[in-house]
Amino acid sequence: SEGRGLGNQFLDDLRHADVLIHVVDASGTTDASGRETRGYDPVDDIQWLRQEVEAWIWGNLDRKWAGVVRRHVAVKASPVETLHAQLAGYGTPRDVVQRALDRLPRELVGEFSRWEAGKELRRFVGAFLDERFPTIVALNKIDMADSDKNISAIMKRYHSKGGALVDGVRIDNIVLTSALGECFLRKMQKQRYISYETGSDDFSTDAPGLKPLDEKAGRRLETIRDLVLFRYGSTGVQEAIVKAVDALGYIPVFPVKSLSTFGAPQQGAAFRDCVLVRPGTTVREFAKKLHSQVIDRGYAGAETIGGIQLGESDVIVAGKNNVIKYT
Repeated sequence: SEGRGLGNQFLDDLRHADVLIHVVDASGTTDASGRETRGYDPVDDIQWLRQEVEAWIWGNLDRKWAGVVRRHVAVKASPVETLHAQLAGYGTPRDVVQRALDRLPRELVGEFSRWEAGKELRRFVGAFLDERFPTIVALNKIDMADSDKNISAIMKRYHSKGGALVDGVRIDNIVLTSALGECFLRKMQKQRYISYETGSDDFSTDAPGLKPLDEKAGRRLETIRDLVLFRYGSTGVQEAIVKAVDALGYIPVFPVKSLSTFGAPQQGAAFRDCVLVRPGTTVREFAKKLHSQVIDRGYAGAETIGGIQLGESDVIVAGKNNVIKYT
């Protein structure tokens, strides 16, 4: 937020993100500046990132807040209109601004023209971050020596009654991961030494067609099995990605060429394509997202399973009309 190092570039890149996965070194072998060390306490790292992003957005608003309020009063705009105009540059849809305002007391929103930058505006920025940048925390290197005590301290810090947000993080969205373990398992699976599926709690070395393992690789695999898979149920990598998608509430949509075969290229495959869209996306908006030149401009109609015709303004709902054939 102070522009040091790659600060400005990093923060600017956030504008293109819908959700953040904050990877924290739970082993304490990397300090706050990224240097290798021993015994570092990572318990404050999660809050630190939150504070940096908050300081960046609040600082940008604070510099011009007096003028923003004057214009708000002059044009008689609504709070959501005024704030959306200021926050659109962060890749923010209007509904995100509205949800952030809904987190504040109604009487506070009613006094919008009297907000002070250091008080009410700062409170709003915190609510805005919760909506605009939902965060998954991946506590990585869980198989290293000091990870257990650091994980316990972090869980205690972010535990709350009812699973409420603490510094923008919900404890259910803290995932224990071993990225190195996942990478090695995938490498061995790709080279046909093991049979492994991401997210599973074990691997196999005796499936048909697998190559024999050498002693060194075998020992490393057993270490991953004992310290990660058997202990935690998986490497956590797949879980972190799933939680990131769930945090957004995105809806999977399956565009197909045929409602009878689904256009499946291979036997046993149900759908060739899946696109994630924001809640509230309409049939016509999805057509534009798929291909603005062909499908949107040449739009003649749409239907879903059972030959049911869909209207352009119909909202796409999972399990109802999210398999779509366009004409």
